[in-house]
Amino acid sequence: MLGTLIGLIQMLADLTSPDLIASGMGKALITTFYGSLLANIALNPIAYNIDEKTEKEIYVKEMMLEGIISIQSGESSIVVEERLATYLSNNEKLEIMKSNKNTERAMSNGA
Repeated sequence: MLGTLIGLIQMLADLTSPDLIASGMGKALITTFYGSLLANIALNPIAYNIDEKTEKEIYVKEMMLEGIISIQSGESSIVVEERLATYLSNNEKLEIMKSNKNTERAMSNGA
């Protein structure tokens, strides 16, 4: 955007010379093109990635805060587990259930 403004200022500085008008307009168009290209190819995907990571981090911190408050208020571990399970997707819940079953099997085999 800055290059576009510089090109336009250069173009409008001396309207008597057609060469300077063409040169300024060329700079304005080229810098606009490169700025648009850079924004769409590099900067927008980076911003999207940062936004996704931020949303996920906020979600995890809300879940942690909910757990800490529940534990601090003296709720039973089963209630805390059920409350925190509401934050998980179905796939994540299945993974935890499988992990719990594997842990139970290991404990029963070892005992």
